[in-house]
Amino acid sequence: MAYSHHDDSFFIESDEPNFQRMNARCAAKMVARQRQDIIASELSRLAGEEYLEDILEHMATMEDETLPDANLIDMQREIQWFMRPYLIDFIVEAHAAFALLPETLFLTINLLDRYCSKRVVYKHHYQLVGCAALLIAAKYGDKKDRVPQINELNNMCCGLYDSGMFTQMEMHVLNTLEWAIGHPTVDFFTQLMAAEERDDAEVEHMAAYLCEIALYHRDFVSTKPSMMARASLALARAILGRPEVNDGEWAHTENVTLLTLSQHLSQPSPTLARKYATPQLSRVSQKLADFMAEQAEMARRAANPPSPPTELAAGKPSDIYSTPQKGHGAAMGFEGYLTPPITPDGAHFGNAQQAQKEAYTSLPPRCPVTPTPHQNQATVFAQQAQQQHAYGQHCMHH
Repeated sequence: MAYSHHDDSFFIESDEPNFQRMNARCAAKMVARQRQDIIASELSRLAGEEYLEDILEHMATMEDETLPDANLIDMQREIQWFMRPYLIDFIVEAHAAFALLPETLFLTINLLDRYCSKRVVYKHHYQLVGCAALLIAAKYGDKKDRVPQINELNNMCCGLYDSGMFTQMEMHVLNTLEWAIGHPTVDFFTQLMAAEERDDAEVEHMAAYLCEIALYHRDFVSTKPSMMARASLALARAILGRPEVNDGEWAHTENVTLLTLSQHLSQPSPTLARKYATPQLSRVSQKLADFMAEQAEMARRAANPPSPPTELAAGKPSDIYSTPQKGHGAAMGFEGYLTPPITPDGAHFGNAQQAQKEAYTSLPPRCPVTPTPHQNQATVFAQQAQQQHAYGQHCMHH
């Protein structure tokens, strides 16, 4: 019978058997979960191979539909391009602090730029729009336990906004974009191309670094992610001394993108450089700095040959990356054009439009966009130089 079993330890108070049974059950669940993940990955791989052509065609359509227009952002009256690096620094730091996925960062910037191309944004709401874009992107494709909390973002903004403003701006961004959030980010195409060409992890890390450098500049706001991925991988291989990949002829716009990207590598954001200085990311920021220093030294020697001048080795191919130049500044904002609807509509967030303007012009922001400002990434026109200097000095004092 079931109750006739004799066990001397039956009345001994001990939790060890329970722990053993519990651990065994947990181990069995973990094994089963791992098997499910393996099966799911294999099914995803098989489905991806079968429908890859259809997936790429759909991605190309989405790429065109969700591409921001930098010319429309030029029409902003208060937002200027020299402010962009400060906001991107803040978003990069927040993205790293919450350990979000790489595609979340690129989707955040895409949502930010698309919104700024459709609505007029006040200077003191620029950071708020960036936070709302980060919230939307994280909820869309990231892990639920890593989605930022509003109070956490508010603390990172030094309490500059009320907690309700984040929710209102989030809804305003979604309505403005008509809830079209999906966007094929540049890291999707980078991983796809790198896998096809069998690039190593170091090349992928360098390409990711170059793509994030491009986020700081107006020149790449309207560049297709697939084009940016191809250019960044080609440039990453050249920087790391990898052989070139013959993946077909390059169109004129792709060549222009590659050349323009090579001209923006001399002074990357210190915030971004610290991010990519870790061993997990192959310390590619230091490798890029060493490469740029070497190229600058080669350019200096070519411009000032020693006496007697030494003849360069014959047959050495020219290198488009040998003389990096500072990027071109963005065009000035147009005056007299019809502007998109004001953000926020009416007297949102508890202040009337006139009171908001007066408060912004009379009082400086309570907190800078980023605690570590860096040198502006693009050459700004002379008419904006004084405004840029004052903005940078304010951030350093705070």
